[in-house]
Amino acid sequence: MHLSKRVTVGITCFNARDTVANAIRSAQLQDWPNLEILVVDDASTDGSPEYVASLIADDPRIHLICHHENGGAATARNTIIEAATGDFIVFFDDDDESAANRVMLQVAAIETFEASNGSLPVACYAAGERIYPNGHLKPLPAIGSVGTIPCGTDVADYLLFYRRRRDYFYGSGTPTCALMARRELFQELGGFDPSLKRVEDVDFAIRLALVGGCFIGTAERLFLQHSTPGSDKSPDANRSAEIAVAKKHERYLRSIGRYHYAKYWPNLRYHHFKRQYFRFIAQFILIAARNPVLATSHLLATGPKRLRHERRMNKGNIR
Repeated sequence: MHLSKRVTVGITCFNARDTVANAIRSAQLQDWPNLEILVVDDASTDGSPEYVASLIADDPRIHLICHHENGGAATARNTIIEAATGDFIVFFDDDDESAANRVMLQVAAIETFEASNGSLPVACYAAGERIYPNGHLKPLPAIGSVGTIPCGTDVADYLLFYRRRRDYFYGSGTPTCALMARRELFQELGGFDPSLKRVEDVDFAIRLALVGGCFIGTAERLFLQHSTPGSDKSPDANRSAEIAVAKKHERYLRSIGRYHYAKYWPNLRYHHFKRQYFRFIAQFILIAARNPVLATSHLLATGPKRLRHERRMNKGNIR
């Protein structure tokens, strides 16, 4: 492993005064020797910029960049990509805490993959855990952490319409809070789409998959994510963004006959979260009429798991 290579830890911050200190501290405690830490405040209104400035005053590795207007997570992450000087970029969320060896293990995973696979583009995702306000702890295994390494359009198919290969392990998907890749890869793919206010991480992974990229993950759980509410996480915001992603990749989806499915499936999740059960049933019938096998297997694979998760997430305090 080349310990002399620089790694940029990118932390986006928006109204996170109560949590960002833990994210910054976990970045400072990384055991990688050549570290750059970039904190981008996306026009917070809760005093976060001033608070962050006070936290980092004595650490020359950390730089604070402040947006004057809120542009969303994708815009803030693009600022990190533009400012980064590291060979690798890894993203920490402002309400997460990462293990001290996270950077070390993700760099090692990428370099091991590259030693065997040459110039194939690759992204590495850390496994982690998510904790809910009631104390429920959900494991977040990493895509590609066991079995055959997922690569290419098969990953795009999974992300767009849930077609799965049995020899691939998709884990918890492709969240940016778990992501590390070479800086050049982020630049070559054009960073994140600023028009998307949600699922910009999924769109990035789809674009990587469509150019033949591979997805590797760590077996070790390397971050703790604190589940927090927000207007950008509403069912309405999610549905709009997921449909926008389907429309963005319409050409590819039409080429394999799955555009209608990918465009309308987000409505099912929306109707479920809004408790519009008659509309849920009507929408499922319309989708299943065109894709009966895929729609039925998709619902049976994800529906029961979702309901079990919601019961655990909404139970009274379990600590």
